Amino acid sequence: MSSAWLLPEHIADVLPAQARRLEELRRTWLDAARGCGYELVMPPLLEHIESLLSGTGHALDLKTFKLVDQLSGRTLGVRADSTPQVARIDAHLLNRDSLTRLCYCGPVLHTRPASPHASREPLQFGAEIFGHAGLEADLEVQELALEGLQAIGLKGLVLDLADVRLVQGVLQGLSVADRLDDATQDALLAALAAKDAATLRELAGPWSPQAVQALVALTHLYGDEEILVEARRVLPDHPLVRAALDDLQWLASHLRRSHPDVRIGFDLADLSGYAYYSGSRFAVYGEGHADALLRGGRYDEVGAIFGRRRPAVGFSLDLKIVGDLLSGRDGSAVRSAIRAPWGEDPALRQAVRQLRLEGHTVVCVLPGHEHEVQEFDCDRELALLNGQWSVRSR
Repeated sequence: MSSAWLLPEHIADVLPAQARRLEELRRTWLDAARGCGYELVMPPLLEHIESLLSGTGHALDLKTFKLVDQLSGRTLGVRADSTPQVARIDAHLLNRDSLTRLCYCGPVLHTRPASPHASREPLQFGAEIFGHAGLEADLEVQELALEGLQAIGLKGLVLDLADVRLVQGVLQGLSVADRLDDATQDALLAALAAKDAATLRELAGPWSPQAVQALVALTHLYGDEEILVEARRVLPDHPLVRAALDDLQWLASHLRRSHPDVRIGFDLADLSGYAYYSGSRFAVYGEGHADALLRGGRYDEVGAIFGRRRPAVGFSLDLKIVGDLLSGRDGSAVRSAIRAPWGEDPALRQAVRQLRLEGHTVVCVLPGHEHEVQEFDCDRELALLNGQWSVRSR
C-alpha cells in the first residue's frame, strides 16, 4: 500500500523558496508584457476536448489528460497548452477587428514529462499577438522573449531561427508534396529533425535525385548567417523558400541591432511544432540548460477552427525550468527582513503596521518560537529604544 503523502511521478509540491522565486518570475514576465501593451487573460484549467485540441496536431492530443464531465457526459481535457484557449478568447469572447495583444500565466498538465527530469505540471507563461501578418509582430514577440529572459538575470542567450515554409517549399518545389501519405510525411519530418541523412535517402529514393539532394542538404543548414546564403544556393528556387529566407534575414538583421549581446543562429531543419507553426519560429537557449528555455513562432491557423483565420504569433515558456536554472544565484538568496517581538503594546503593533505599509517584511516572533529558522534573513530588528520602537541592525 502506497503512502498517502506520495505524489504521482513528475508531480511535486512547490516549497517556500522555490514558490517565492516562481512568483517573482511571474511578476517580472507579466510586468514586461504589460509594458509592451499585452492584456492579461486567465483561461480555465479544463474545457471541452474539441476546443483544446482544435488545430494543434497529434502531439498535443497525446499530452492531454482527458476525463468525462459528470454534468454533460462530454469529454473534457485538462489543458496541456494555453495557446488554443487564448485563440478561442480572441476569436469569440473579444472578437476585435483590430490587433490584440494577450498574455497569460498558469499551470498546464502533461500526460508525460517532456524530458526525464521535467515536471508534468509546468507553469506556463505566454504572450500572443493576433491580427498582424507582418514581420513587425514576429520581431516584437522575439524581442519581448529576449528582454524577459534578460530581465530575470539570464545571460549568454542564443536565439535560433527557422521557418517551416522551407520544408514545405522544398517538397512543393520538387513536386513530391502531393505524394506524401501521413506515415511517410511523419517519417520524413522525423528524419529531418534528427538530421538522419541515411533515412532521408531511403525515403526519397523513389523520387528524383534533386529531391534527395535538397532534403539531405537541409540537415546541414545550421550555423550563423552564412547558412542563409548557402540555403539560397542549394535549395529549390520556390516562392515559399525565397520568402522564408528573406524573412529570416530581415528578423536577424533587426535582432542583431537591438540585442548585440545575443548570439543569433539558424537551424533550417528544426521542425519542432511543424504541424502547428505556419511561418518563422524561434527558440532561445541559455547557459546551463541543454534544451530550449523558450519556443515560439507564427501560427496563423490556430484560430481557424473557431471561425477566425487571422494572423497569430507568440511564444511560451515554463517558469519552473527557468526558476531551477536560477536556483543558487542571487535571485534565490534569502530575503532581508525585520525581526519584531510579539506584544500587546499599541505602539509596537502600530510600528509593525507602518513598516509593512512602507514595503518592509516584518516577521513577528510568536511566543515560544524565538529560535526557529525560516526563509527570511532577519538582519534587522524592531527594538524599544529610548521609549520608541525603532529598527536597528542585528
